[in-house]
Amino acid sequence: MAGLPGAGKSTIAEILGGRLGASVVSVDPLESAILSAGIDSDQPTGLAAYLVAETLAEAVLVAGHHVIVDAVNAVDPAREQWVELAKRQDVKLRFIEVVCSDVDLHRKRLENRGRSLPHVEEPSWHAVEQSLDDYASWGGTSAAIARITLDSVRPLGTNVEAAMAFLEG
Repeated sequence: MAGLPGAGKSTIAEILGGRLGASVVSVDPLESAILSAGIDSDQPTGLAAYLVAETLAEAVLVAGHHVIVDAVNAVDPAREQWVELAKRQDVKLRFIEVVCSDVDLHRKRLENRGRSLPHVEEPSWHAVEQSLDDYASWGGTSAAIARITLDSVRPLGTNVEAAMAFLEG
């Protein structure tokens, strides 16, 4: 999964995980756990959470199960991490990018969500706008991987069905 905070990727990931019997590894709760352990927030906890997610995802794959990684994946190094994991485990990789084309709806979703993650503050709309500026176009090896982009202004069921068709195709 890839997309800005509040775009709707976690909601879609959880539904897909349930339908596919796949484990969902989400970076945000991992970062919350890292911070709960007393690691200072000025440390690269986001990077640490991605590395922990990779370790967990690899363990799920080694056990012979499917995994969905729920993360922003805004830059090529983050995306390439999953490409390399798929190569190591010799599994098919698919990217599902979630966007919200309605700025007002995206902002409203972000401002109204409450995930109750201790030690992790919900990003402000201003931070998401800045993230958009840093959100890299798809390049490198990850650009060659099959990818679908879902717009969360569409009904959730429509997006889930499109994602299922993409994953099963």
